[in-house]
Amino acid sequence: MTLQLEELRSFLTLASELHFRKAAERLFVSQPALSKQIRKLEEKTGGALFERTRRRVVLREAGRVLIPLAERLLRDSQAALDRVRQATEGRAGTLRIGFGIASASDLLPQTILRFRKTYPGVEIQMRDMSTPAQTRALLEEQIDIGIIRLPVARPELSSLPLIRERLVVAVPRSTPYRAKDGLACLRDKPFLLIARAASTTFYDHVLAVCRRAGFIPEIIQEANETFTILNLVRAGLGVSLVPRSAMRMSVPGVSYHQLPMPEAEWQIGIAWNKLSEKHELITRFSATMRSVVA
Repeated sequence: MTLQLEELRSFLTLASELHFRKAAERLFVSQPALSKQIRKLEEKTGGALFERTRRRVVLREAGRVLIPLAERLLRDSQAALDRVRQATEGRAGTLRIGFGIASASDLLPQTILRFRKTYPGVEIQMRDMSTPAQTRALLEEQIDIGIIRLPVARPELSSLPLIRERLVVAVPRSTPYRAKDGLACLRDKPFLLIARAASTTFYDHVLAVCRRAGFIPEIIQEANETFTILNLVRAGLGVSLVPRSAMRMSVPGVSYHQLPMPEAEWQIGIAWNKLSEKHELITRFSATMRSVVA
């Protein structure tokens, strides 16, 4: 035997008015219908909630105990309904986001801050993953959105291009860099590189660019974080190729040089599973990210 929300709503209205006719008018029901609901509620609670006389209606102790409980149940039911509606509209729920080294620059943090401010009912979970790992996670529905290197080769996934990123040369400030010779002037230098385990696509891209410049780099040290690589460069242990966005880290003692090679550029975008049930949520997040880019 459970309490019905309509019964509780009728009870609270009558408890407020202490008059059957006035309470019935507020509820847009007939007095007999209201009386029937109150009797059903009293049968469930095991006793009278009101003292009735021809002249007045008086709330009994059991009724006074029920008032705050009924109010809380109605509030909770409304809150549950509101949250479900928000989830249906893409304004609530959980959004699982995968991101890689290059996408963890200003774009993603600014998007998260703006999205949380606009949609406080959405819980955001973030996972640092390489592009291949994100692709697998999207296909297996372990994440909802991937911030990945484009293009996406899987037909099950949709994607949206966002920004273009480039590799730049990072060298100790004391190391000369001959721009006219390009990357080839560093062929004899020890290289520091983001580990392949951290980002397969980035690692392979750096090697491909070096081969295009006419050499295979001697990699003496790998690390999982760009910030670590830059500090190793600063210490004079070697040179590196890093995403252009890494320049915003402002590590002192490091000089950056642009690479005019077209092979140094790639595109970053957002990807999602076409069959995801979180379409509305994904659409709102991608719109927020596009507004940050703009």
